Amino acid sequence: MDEIGVGLIGYGLGGRAFHAPYVRITPGMTLRAVVSRDPPKVHADLPGMRVVPDVATLLAEPGIDLVIVSSPDELHAEHALAAIRAGKHVLIDKPFATTLADARAVAAEGEARGVTVTAFQNRRWDADFRTLQALIAEGTLGEIVELESRFDRWRPVAADVWKEARPGGVWLDLGPHLVDQALQLFGRPIGVSADIAALRKGAPAPDYFQAVLRYPGHRVALHASKLAAANTLRFKVHGTGGSWVKHGIDPQEAATVAGKTPGEGNWGADPVDGMLTRADGSITPVPNAAGDYRLFWEALAAAVRREGANPVPASDAIAVMEVLDAGLRSAETHAEVRIPASG
Repeated sequence: MDEIGVGLIGYGLGGRAFHAPYVRITPGMTLRAVVSRDPPKVHADLPGMRVVPDVATLLAEPGIDLVIVSSPDELHAEHALAAIRAGKHVLIDKPFATTLADARAVAAEGEARGVTVTAFQNRRWDADFRTLQALIAEGTLGEIVELESRFDRWRPVAADVWKEARPGGVWLDLGPHLVDQALQLFGRPIGVSADIAALRKGAPAPDYFQAVLRYPGHRVALHASKLAAANTLRFKVHGTGGSWVKHGIDPQEAATVAGKTPGEGNWGADPVDGMLTRADGSITPVPNAAGDYRLFWEALAAAVRREGANPVPASDAIAVMEVLDAGLRSAETHAEVRIPASG
């Protein structure tokens, strides 16, 4: 495969900031067509791009090897299955699906057809998360006993857009990233206790969650709120060797939204150092590792060519969906939901 032809379904924030710019700069990938109801919006960023009205037309286009599903959440499974059945490799934006059953169906179909199916978990390549991984691997924090991971926002009035009314609300919006990072660090939890709620007046879907993942010797608290005026805390991690607290968020999303090309300038450099408090009480800044979403795309290109491993295999997506599903059931029953030892 000399060149991987890419078709993109959807040109909202995901398509515009997280997918199209990276496809364009990834060696061996070419964006060939976009599904959108708003061709002028696409052409403002991508002059001359072929814009098609629906998924069926996209799948009939010649030279499409990889399909990126960045449509509204409830369409992810439908669009992914259509692409897989057309023999395409598939990248699915988060959430992988809106139900665990749909997620399993997509994964099974991909395996049966022998195509690459991957989930877009770009936050594995955030500067703060890569820094935390290094601190844990180096043993700087000792044995981890508690980790708090947050994505908070200040959006006190719900906008009249589909994303504010998405099934599962913020739990299926930001939850997939936080859950995936927790699983990458610690593996499957024993159980999940979740409080998922709509706290803004008139909110059409949940805009708050607090979920605790229970592990044998530690706890992981995942949190998101759209009513947090003070919203800079990203990580707070406590271990037997010390604590690490990180404020601020990886700058790559903001950079692409601002029109910067991935890799431009000091790409992925997070200027807000986390602070390490050692067991002796001394406090020192910890410079961040560089964030770099390009690494995901390079790995995906290699996987499609059968030259490397899938960077986020469907099995990882299923593991995340199991926790998300457990969280929804926990919130409904106000009780912990156990996670099976294996999927």
